[in-house]
Amino acid sequence: MDAGDLAVFAAVARSGGITRAADLLHTVQSNVTQRIRLLEAELGVPLFLRHSRGVTLTSAGSQLLPYAERIGSLLREARRAAADGSEPRGQIAIGALETATALRLPPVLAVYGQRYPEVDISIETGTSASLLEAVLERRLEAAFVAGPVSHAELLVLPLLQEELVLVTAPRVAGFDDLARQSPLKLIVFRAGCTYRNQLERLLAARGILGARRLEFGTLDGIIGCTAAGIGVTLLPRAVVAQAAAEGRIALHALPPEDARVDTVLVRRQDMFVSTALGRFIELARKHLAGRPGTP
Repeated sequence: MDAGDLAVFAAVARSGGITRAADLLHTVQSNVTQRIRLLEAELGVPLFLRHSRGVTLTSAGSQLLPYAERIGSLLREARRAAADGSEPRGQIAIGALETATALRLPPVLAVYGQRYPEVDISIETGTSASLLEAVLERRLEAAFVAGPVSHAELLVLPLLQEELVLVTAPRVAGFDDLARQSPLKLIVFRAGCTYRNQLERLLAARGILGARRLEFGTLDGIIGCTAAGIGVTLLPRAVVAQAAAEGRIALHALPPEDARVDTVLVRRQDMFVSTALGRFIELARKHLAGRPGTP
């Protein structure tokens, strides 16, 4: 099998159509069609089902796709490794929780940008679950997520410990008030968020069940809706300290065993670490490791 044919196959699989894949690959449709046919002939099985809306993977195609993407990732890593030098340059792709992006990353990125101006950094925000998946699939080189994390293919670097607090509108006294609210609404990030899971566990332990969820993709949206009294949330104290000082929200401390959450940096153990990524990790550990989670 030719690596180029596998790259074309992966592009068609992900885009769902020959024409869309040709646009992504900057080639003509006939070239994509021919390479897929040659690959199917070589393997002796159909890889796609053709229909009026495009194509979908056959069972054989679904089994081949992870290998095609892995080979593509390894080739990209090989090119980066061959071109890597002693001075950081190029691009790195980092993932981070919305909370880490808002509070912890800016000083690291500011110093890194001053020291290594020839490196472009792409930051993708998401939940811990989505970021871990992206790292495992090699779409991200490293990510800041909430711990604990245990995976045989990941290297986990502890950075700092945050204190989680219950966040409500100022007029809410605490969990006792929440038990009387019907229906209670949780203002949370998407499924896969560690803070969301912890809040649901805390409420269930207090007999508060059946809460409705209002999902947001941004930290500002969650804080704004909580301040407006729409619902409650759970966030690191350092992230919401300013809004609390302004009187917009109220913070309610939790027992230590419920409040502590680690922020860790994860990367694949078998993935090439460029000079640019290595310096970024060193700088993040220097600026964040052991730093208290409260202002």
